[in-house]
Amino acid sequence: MRHVDVAAGIIWRGTTILCCQRPADRVQAGFWEFPGGKIRPGEDAAHALERELEEELGIRVLQSQPLCTFTHSYPEDGLEVHLHFFHVTAFAGEPRPREGQTLCWQAHDRAGELGFLAANRDLVRTLRPPQPSESLTGDTVS
Repeated sequence: MRHVDVAAGIIWRGTTILCCQRPADRVQAGFWEFPGGKIRPGEDAAHALERELEEELGIRVLQSQPLCTFTHSYPEDGLEVHLHFFHVTAFAGEPRPREGQTLCWQAHDRAGELGFLAANRDLVRTLRPPQPSESLTGDTVS
């Protein structure tokens, strides 16, 4: 089985979160996910998140905090994905779809209405906004 490490951001604007729909030319096209991407060899998850959000959305992460890490297997694809999720509570710029994806801001408690990737579904069901103390004490990614 092939292993991939991924960093992904739950980008908050109030109580809404930014969701991305995978473009037609990608594996699992049409499913929704949180923005992010593969962690490069020698790169830590926080820096991968910063790089990926700049590449995919044109934003600069100003404040983030690790949320959770887990592994999801796609046996039909021979793939195991190790996911590192972060709350992103401050960023510079306006997110724009730079890789053909569709973007939407969705109320966090209604995100489950979108067809999320299997690897994101459990997180979507339990997602809640970071508490003020969490956003103030989160790791700053520069």
